Amino acid sequence: MRLETIAVHAGHAPDPATGAVTPPIHLSTTFEREPDLSFRGGSIYSRYANPNRQALEACLAQLEGGGAAACFASGSAATTAVFQSLGPGDHVLLPRDAYYGSIKIVRDVFGHWNLRYSAIDMSDVANVERAITKQTKVVWIETPSNPLVRVVDIAAVAKVARQAGAWVVVDNTWATPVLQRPLELGADIVMHSTTKYLGGHSDVLGGALVAREEGHALFARTRAVQASAGAVPSPFECWLTHRGIRTLPTRVRAQTENAKQVAEFLAAHKKVEVVHYPGLKSHHAYDVAKRQMSGPGAMLSLQVRGGKDAAVGMTNKLKIITRATSLGGTETLIEHRQSVEGPDTLAPENLLRVSVGLEHADDIIEDLDQALR
Repeated sequence: MRLETIAVHAGHAPDPATGAVTPPIHLSTTFEREPDLSFRGGSIYSRYANPNRQALEACLAQLEGGGAAACFASGSAATTAVFQSLGPGDHVLLPRDAYYGSIKIVRDVFGHWNLRYSAIDMSDVANVERAITKQTKVVWIETPSNPLVRVVDIAAVAKVARQAGAWVVVDNTWATPVLQRPLELGADIVMHSTTKYLGGHSDVLGGALVAREEGHALFARTRAVQASAGAVPSPFECWLTHRGIRTLPTRVRAQTENAKQVAEFLAAHKKVEVVHYPGLKSHHAYDVAKRQMSGPGAMLSLQVRGGKDAAVGMTNKLKIITRATSLGGTETLIEHRQSVEGPDTLAPENLLRVSVGLEHADDIIEDLDQALR
């Protein structure tokens, strides 16, 4: 099946009890045993499994072309499960410009457990070759990155990692399986903040890990963390995310087309210093992005001339675009990242991150234009 068909049908089937096409929400936390002590639907207790979560996990595995998936209460919970599956003295490689929350988890939470890490410029594979060690267990890739929109060559980095005996985990939140297929490029596990494009409507929190195969050693450990630590999504959150996925390919492609127009407009605007977007030929890894992605995505960052005051002031003049964190919803959002990330950020003071939504592209452009002027 093609991706659009998978998005609509994966994990869905008419309810056997009623014939309902829309699946019911199974709010029960516990499930009756049969006389022989088995469980008719395979569910025992909702921390371990729930019909809504099982359906969502089956859907996500098919979307990414993987063998199994595990859902969590947030993207950060999914990320934490990966690092919690490692041991003291293990080493992790991350991009220097990864989502600041991921680096904080490794540094501030697991640093106390003696998990070691190196943050490098992963857009140059030579840096990976120099930084990887015998103790490196996970190479964490985020591409495109948040908020500098850097691009990493997944296949090239995965090759280096395999030779060193390390696992590769790719944060595919920004690209989604619609635009990028990390497992096909050599990754072992894909991470998603399902809060973003997969849910798609800014109304549900969640995260997920999708493994190349069910028996993958690292994935098995994260499954154990999921069951024991219990950072799992509720049945309703799973239901909402699963519903959102049905329109994922259509939404992402429409948002990408809007973002292309917005990026081209901003790149030519005299009040804009630079635009970070992999669909522009001026982007540092335009060729890599074009090779490994079917589209450049709907996320971009711009740097406004005049420094922080000009950038923040511009956001206060917007009429349609909303000043808010997060991304991937139907509405266009803008955010001053330096003020969010704090003193350790790599984001320049004049940088604004934009999540392009589903409004008419001309309306988004006109709103940006009047605010910049």
